[in-house]
Parts: sequence; C-alpha cells; structure tokens
Amino acid sequence: EVQLVESGGGLVQAGGSLRLSCAASGFTFEDYAIGWFRQAPGKEREGVSCINSDGSTYYADSVKGRFTISSDNAKNTVYLQMNSLKPEDTAVYYCTTVEGVPVACTAVDFGSWGQGTQVTVSS
Repeated sequence: EVQLVESGGGLVQAGGSLRLSCAASGFTFEDYAIGWFRQAPGKEREGVSCINSDGSTYYADSVKGRFTISSDNAKNTVYLQMNSLKPEDTAVYYCTTVEGVPVACTAVDFGSWGQGTQVTVSS
C-alpha cells in the first residue's frame, strides 16, 4: 500500500524558511515521481514542484529561485526547502506520487496523496 506522510509545516514570518518532508513507503521509491502541491482556501490545488524518477525537476514560476526539491533515496524521502517565504505561500501542502515520469506536474497526472501539512506565512 502506497503511503505518503508529510511533515515540517508550521507558522513562519515572511522571509523565513521551512523544510517540508514527504516520507514514502509501499512502493519502489526510485521508480516513482514525487510532487508537492498546495491548496489555499477557496483556490484550486496547484503544482509547486515535482521530481521525476529520472531526476528531472519542475518548479512553478511563483516559487522558482525560492524553493528547492530534493530526494534521498536511502531514506525514501523527498524534501521541499522553502526560503524567502511570502504570505501568498500560505496553504496546505500535499505530496503525491506516480510511477515513472508524469506528463506534467499537474494533479491529474498523479495518484496517491498524503494528508497534507499546513504552512502559514505571516506578514
């Protein structure tokens, strides 16, 4: 059974940093893509960053230069380092996975989802 557990969310002031973790189990980690998505109240879920099984990465324009996605295959964990946080980054952040290389970093291209972790950035 695929399981994804996010952690690392919290409350931070604008300009601060957080590191989210997505611990995965139940599948061959290195064969799967992992994505980080977020959903703010009243808004659609959006792709933030994805890392594919071939190591290629994607970042939404809104987070380029501020967020970094990385993968530790030994720990079956994907991280999202978030720097220079802004109030508009406030959302519930979810990790998700799909086997191989998805067509795009969009929700419809992914399957299993974690429960989410809240990130709140105060101004």
